[in-house]
Amino acid sequence: MPLNWKLTLAYDGTDYRGWQVQPELPTIQGELAAAVERITGERVLPQGSGRTDAGVHALGQVASFVLKAPIPAENLHRALNRTLPAAIRVLGAESMPEDFHARHSARSKWYEYRIFRGEVCPPWTARYVYALHWPLDVEAMRRAAAAFVGEHDFRSFAASDPDVAARGSEDAEESHVRTIFASGWAEEDDLLIYRVHGNGFLHHMVRNLVGTMIGVGRRQFDAEDMPGLLALRDRSAAGATAPARGLFLYSVCY
Repeated sequence: MPLNWKLTLAYDGTDYRGWQVQPELPTIQGELAAAVERITGERVLPQGSGRTDAGVHALGQVASFVLKAPIPAENLHRALNRTLPAAIRVLGAESMPEDFHARHSARSKWYEYRIFRGEVCPPWTARYVYALHWPLDVEAMRRAAAAFVGEHDFRSFAASDPDVAARGSEDAEESHVRTIFASGWAEEDDLLIYRVHGNGFLHHMVRNLVGTMIGVGRRQFDAEDMPGLLALRDRSAAGATAPARGLFLYSVCY
């Protein structure tokens, strides 16, 4: 009897062109599919909880797929980590009910964005942070972050998503609305960390929020401007997109 598998994954996205498989390009989904085929002989396309972009990392990405092979969870877990590149690790493997789907069953996600504030960024850290030495008004950034909590149309903070465009404009208004449950900045040693929890995220949304809040920290925007930026629904009104290397998909809630 086929089994529906759930994998929890961590990966360094630096050398990959994101999650989604692309012809002739290294991707997380492509590496995982190839590893499963090497182990079982079955061709599957693992479905992720979301598509992390090129250069974005994960501490708790979730993938699901169905296998005919009757392989114990422990064996699948061990075999995948033996054949996957070192930059991709399976943290857990478990069989799930047949209606489980990594993306459709997800209720919310946590993301983290890490900014390094020290004088010299160590080379072993540089791939995983945005090293930023400008003076920043962190309290103003915290006030800005609080403005994003609640249900809003986040069009001002979304890059154009080709998948949404392909589906047409029937649900264009609704497709930009997301609910943010928590949004805030924390200082931990040399790191300034943005943590955000929401029921879903638009294309480049977290990086655009961070880039805009960096603008607040540099006094290019006021924290009190955030409700107005949301209301404009205009991407050109908000700040720049923060680099991919500081962003982590932290966890997915089911």
